[in-house]
Amino acid sequence: MEMWDVYDRDRRLTGRTMRRGDEMAAGDYHLVVHVCLFNAAGEMLIQQRQPFKQGWSGLWDVSVGGSAVAGDSSQSAAERETLEEIGYQADLQGVRPHLTVNFSSGFDDYYLIEAPDLDPGKLMLQYEEVRQVKWAAREEIIRMIEAGEFIPYHRSLIHLLFDMRRGYGAIADREKA
Repeated sequence: MEMWDVYDRDRRLTGRTMRRGDEMAAGDYHLVVHVCLFNAAGEMLIQQRQPFKQGWSGLWDVSVGGSAVAGDSSQSAAERETLEEIGYQADLQGVRPHLTVNFSSGFDDYYLIEAPDLDPGKLMLQYEEVRQVKWAAREEIIRMIEAGEFIPYHRSLIHLLFDMRRGYGAIADREKA
């Protein structure tokens, strides 16, 4: 049974926990993390969810995603999920998420990691979660969203993830682009 920390709307821990799957009370929120890995060609590693997994079954998604469990920080949740789902060891201690998106019942933290030498064939995929992984260019992901093969993220979010992969902030650094 997975337990989540409960946050208030200002992202402060309330000191309470809840069981995953239980209905959230009004004013309660939880934390979700996403890790997007990019290769030297500027492609994102994407994963296909298992067809028997509940929620977005069989669809493609960003490299890694999952809920923080009770006691996790955003960074430790992202590290744990990355290791569990695809067997990749990410060191995010002292690293802030590149982007946080609020949703109706929580906070989505996005970490963008350059992994130029990552070989998807050497990853250890978690059978219960991940069917397969592959590298995909921005345009392929957008096409997959339009075809209903990818979780229906806003296309602008996908563009933003690719645009922000080499730095923080809303201002484009022309030298890194």
